[in-house]
Parts: sequence; C-alpha cells; structure tokens
Amino acid sequence: MNRRKFLKMSAVAGAVVAISPSLPVPVFSAKAALKKRSFEEALKEITKGKKPVESKKVKLIAPSIAENGAVVPVKVEVVEPIHNVKAIHIMADKNYDPWSCSIHLSEKNGKPYFATRIRLAKTMNIYAIAELKDGSFIMAKKHVKVTIGGCG
Repeated sequence: MNRRKFLKMSAVAGAVVAISPSLPVPVFSAKAALKKRSFEEALKEITKGKKPVESKKVKLIAPSIAENGAVVPVKVEVVEPIHNVKAIHIMADKNYDPWSCSIHLSEKNGKPYFATRIRLAKTMNIYAIAELKDGSFIMAKKHVKVTIGGCG
C-alpha cells in the first residue's frame, strides 16, 4: 500500500465515523424482544395442543423453599427407557416467560435425566414435562416457595 492510498482510505474511514452518529440506528430492547406469554400459551407451544398427563414416571426434585429465587436447583428423572424419551421441558407458571428450558435427548445420553438451575420471580409451581417418542406428554409438578425474588 502506498502513501496516497493510505491517506485516501484514512480520510474515507474518518468521514464514515464522523457521520455515523447521525445515521438512524434501530433501537433494540431486550424487554421488547421478550414477549410476555401465559403459561397456557407456552404449554400449548411445547405440546402442540396435546394435554400432558401427570405421572409418577416423572420425578421432579426441587426444594420446597428456595432462599434465593435467582438460582433454584431442579432435577428431573424420567422412569422410562432412554429410547422412549424425546425431550424434557421445565416450566415455571408465574415467570414472565414460563418456558424455562428444554433438553432434547438421544440414546447416547444413557438415561433420561437432567439437572439445572432456574430463576423464579416469586412463589410458584414448577412443571417437568417429558415428551415421549410416541408423541404423548407426561409431567410432574412441585410448588416452590421463594423467600427472595430472583427476577428483580
């Protein structure tokens, strides 16, 4: 690169930087991107309108009282062979977005088990929904009392 080309490129870059604050920039808001939806809407999106059935085959382990709603440990185990379980979904019914997380399984997982931490805004029910290969859904729920809110 010769000196003249370098100076031209520097001038062009300077001009772009100088006018860039006046260019319209789309404003992105995380809250605007996250649409508040009801528990029923989120459940319908997961199950495609099918009704999950409560079952003792889904074991949901979570504390009855969570001292801090920002980090609530949740464990889910499905008492079914791994080849029968397609996914595990965790929902919290009173959160801004009730659909907390989903894990999609394969036979390489070994067994249908999942552990994580979720955020709870206040005292509410937690649901563990297992999606089976045949298209049906089984679930368990647990009420968790939160003493310190996790979402604000």
